[in-house]
Amino acid sequence: MTRLFAGTPFDIPPTCEICGKVESDCTCTPEQKAAAERASREKARLREKEAARLPPEKQTARLRVETRKGKRTVTVIDGLTARANDLPALLSKLQAACGTGGNVRNNEDRLELQGDHRQSAGQHLARLGYRVQGA
Repeated sequence: MTRLFAGTPFDIPPTCEICGKVESDCTCTPEQKAAAERASREKARLREKEAARLPPEKQTARLRVETRKGKRTVTVIDGLTARANDLPALLSKLQAACGTGGNVRNNEDRLELQGDHRQSAGQHLARLGYRVQGA
């Protein structure tokens, strides 16, 4: 008797999460149980990721232009965290709207577009529902 209420009327024997049978009567293979556990962890991870997302109306994108070596200009978009957004997807939308290249700096939670695109990037972000500063 290793369970807390074993041998009492409150004893509820453990059941299999896949087939729902009592564990002593379960016919599920270890591979099936491992696959079900992986699927459960993946669902929990996706739920957590979706719960962490903020709607665009509650976020403010700050735009500014930086000059790099060789007099190259870069439009930098700050204020949008990777936890609250899908930054690579947002970057690809901005690149298509501005007709330019760019990259995501994940460690700094910022987007960079090649050239001075404050106006067009700001308009596109506003169309997507973000609040924009510095456009």
